[in-house]
Amino acid sequence: MRIVLGVGGGIAAYKSAMLLRLFSEAGHHVVPIPSRAALEFVGAATWEALSGEEVSTEVFDRVPTVNHVGQGQAADLVVIAPATADLLARAAHGHADDLLTTTLLATEAPVLFAPAMHTEMWANPAVQENVAMLRRHGHTVLEPAVGRLTGKDSGPGRLPDPEIIRDAALTLVQEASSALVNEPGTDLPLTGLRAVVSTGGTQEALDPVRYLGNRSSGKQGLAVVRALAAAGADVDLVAAHVDVPLPQQRTQTNGGPSMGVTRVGSALELKEAMEASAHDADIVVMTAAVADFRPAQVAGTKIKKSTDNDDAPVIQLVRNPDILRSLVQQRQDQARDQLIVGFAAETGDDQNDPVSLGRQKLARKGCDLLCVNQVGTDLVFGQDTTAVTILAADGSEPVTVAGSKDDVAQALTEQIVRLHQRSH
Repeated sequence: MRIVLGVGGGIAAYKSAMLLRLFSEAGHHVVPIPSRAALEFVGAATWEALSGEEVSTEVFDRVPTVNHVGQGQAADLVVIAPATADLLARAAHGHADDLLTTTLLATEAPVLFAPAMHTEMWANPAVQENVAMLRRHGHTVLEPAVGRLTGKDSGPGRLPDPEIIRDAALTLVQEASSALVNEPGTDLPLTGLRAVVSTGGTQEALDPVRYLGNRSSGKQGLAVVRALAAAGADVDLVAAHVDVPLPQQRTQTNGGPSMGVTRVGSALELKEAMEASAHDADIVVMTAAVADFRPAQVAGTKIKKSTDNDDAPVIQLVRNPDILRSLVQQRQDQARDQLIVGFAAETGDDQNDPVSLGRQKLARKGCDLLCVNQVGTDLVFGQDTTAVTILAADGSEPVTVAGSKDDVAQALTEQIVRLHQRSH
């Protein structure tokens, strides 16, 4: 994919160098187009070294190639980070006084703006009107992060972390591609089917402040959502705690798939939401990392220690319900033609490797597919790459795939399509 990375003139421009590297390491071709002011913060040599592209800011550079419109025409995605107050204003009102703004006018690719500025500037009515105008024009404008700004300032206006921007940008492209291919008359393998996907990690309250949780980021589940939508399915997402932006809800329009989003916290909330959503679903995918146990009692006030010599509190745990197994049981009770997919995060033990444990779990759970991956402190959770083995209850050969979480989601979707077509 060819990505134009527009860089506004703000101190956060240094983060965009990291964003460029993230896109490049994922295999994308990145063309940086800084504004004139951006080069005051990060010089052209940095952008050229990271991208392998000659950097230009001017409309009249490389005139024989008609560069001022060519970059926009060739782009598959345009990301503006940081998007300063000045750049948002010029983009909203169609200015064309440098290479970046002419590129914005010339492109038909999805455009994502990641604002960064002082809190007072972000809250200014003129800036908010420009943001609203850009959104009316069909562009995506992220909300800025909250945190430390230049100097001693702190508040809304901080540039989101590069990983957040990257994930939001790639989700935008996937959604745009899905809307394009789902025009009336197209024949996609999952068109007309409804899928429910869970993602993220559940949080089990100890008291009003603390909880038991896990390291799940939610990235794999969102990748599955993108892949299923691209295959034509209407998708409902049930999300526990996630570290990445969630897709926007949308109704079915022009033949394209719909998207529903439900937020949950605990395992019990997830069970209730999944059973309700799965009641009339054709495909159910459980990628959520569900806590096996929860505190037997939740304190009504924050648990405190009275002295340094106090013994640590003893927390009694009770087992959470097996949501995947309950979904399989619900399918049996309904005698419903439904495909159920589970995920198993395994560390292995002295007797079994992760795949062997996965085979045992597949038999116990009764689902149709089980994706098994090995996890640990630095494995899978929160990472952008992974490796899984997809086991099937029909006895077909296991499928092993390593790569990005989108690669895994695509391989899983292919297996879902295979099973659906075989049963119909």
